Amino acid sequence: MKIFNEFHLGNLRGDIFGGVTATVIALPMALAFGVASGAGAEAGIYGAILVGLFASIFGGSSTLISEPTGPMTVVFTAVLSTLIAADPENGKAMAFTVVILAGVFQILFGVLKLGKYITLMPYSVISGFMTGIGVILVILQIGPFLGYATPPGGVTGTLSGIPAWLGQIQFAEAALAILTVVILFVTPSKVKKWIPPQLLALVIGTLVSLWILDSFDLRRIGEIPSGLPSLQMPVFSAEQWQVILVDAIALGMLGCIDALLTSVIADSMTGKQHNSDKELVGQGLGNVMSGLFGGLPGAGATMGTVVNIQAGARTALSSLVRAGLLIVIVLWAGGITSVIPLAVLAGIALKVGLDIIDWRFLRRAHRLSTKGALITYGVVLLTVFVDLIVAVGIGLFVANVMTVNKLARLQADDVNALDDPDETGVELSIYEKDLLKTANHRVLLLHLRGAMIFGSSRLIGSRTNRAEEHQALVLD
Repeated sequence: MKIFNEFHLGNLRGDIFGGVTATVIALPMALAFGVASGAGAEAGIYGAILVGLFASIFGGSSTLISEPTGPMTVVFTAVLSTLIAADPENGKAMAFTVVILAGVFQILFGVLKLGKYITLMPYSVISGFMTGIGVILVILQIGPFLGYATPPGGVTGTLSGIPAWLGQIQFAEAALAILTVVILFVTPSKVKKWIPPQLLALVIGTLVSLWILDSFDLRRIGEIPSGLPSLQMPVFSAEQWQVILVDAIALGMLGCIDALLTSVIADSMTGKQHNSDKELVGQGLGNVMSGLFGGLPGAGATMGTVVNIQAGARTALSSLVRAGLLIVIVLWAGGITSVIPLAVLAGIALKVGLDIIDWRFLRRAHRLSTKGALITYGVVLLTVFVDLIVAVGIGLFVANVMTVNKLARLQADDVNALDDPDETGVELSIYEKDLLKTANHRVLLLHLRGAMIFGSSRLIGSRTNRAEEHQALVLD
């Protein structure tokens, strides 16, 4: 297996255009996710650079753009708030340790060649989990949308603060957030071909805040530290090591699913075939490096990948161009981003949350399967109001029990015991029919077809209960 991803200069123009376009998408999204997570805008930028750089060099998909995504940001936000509440002094450092460990688990999944199994989760569970994450991201933006910082306590803390916020809305910030969302929804398709709506909303919102709303005391990003990030060594706590380990596994699994599903989308657009296990190793290295330097966790980003391919990219060189441009922005243009209003970033993050929600499946889930729909809605509620890991665990358990139960019902038709050659529902050979006819109900034929699972024992037992009434039992 090749160590490095696909690089060549045969498509130089397309790869450069793809990298530039992906950078334009990455900048506002990274800033929005960094602020939304509570780790700061710089954490989003560092994550976009490091995850994208290492995943492009060592990954297995030539056109995949890797960066902080909505699902990864929501999970990291929950991890960050939990660990800071438990240990205010070291909580943030431990949260980045979770990112490092998540990357280690991803590398391990790739080395063990588990890539092809990662995406075999039932769609009802994946849909419910992603929808729940989208709902969480939307709820967490309500405070910034109305002009207030997101309170501690996650979803419940935000919901409890809404009545007070509604009584004292910061109208200037709310207007900026609404303007941002409107731009994202109504930007014509012709304009989207030339400039991403996220960047358009970022520029327009910032200019409006400077030229029209300058007299208001608006909350802004502030100065992003210029230069390269400093190394942050992993920090462990004896009291929190179990939480750190479980969160790392959950974050790593989510990153695997996010990256591999996006890789499939990239394959369908380019006609190429990605290497799942190699991609997991690349994603893991990217998250390890991001955590070491205080960056957000990342995965394959659908939006960035699609625009990268549409702009003409065909090799991983486009991801290197994108990482290089983001490094230039961090080193020499950090001051420009300091005036961006937080309300604009809240509007961008809110739109991302709405896009993550699986509206199409939710509308038709009840028509496809009532039980499957209940699993999806249950996972959504558990994800939003209980815990992300609990939601996936319970969803997988219930879905697997239903699958086994369905297989057992289907197998009931393949386990038959008969002593009459004229019984319907079983195809017998001429020899078998002659045997049963000659035996005249003295022989019981146990007729088995299809794959046998452990649940077959109960069926076989029930079918052969009347074996004592016969002189012989024949197993087919």
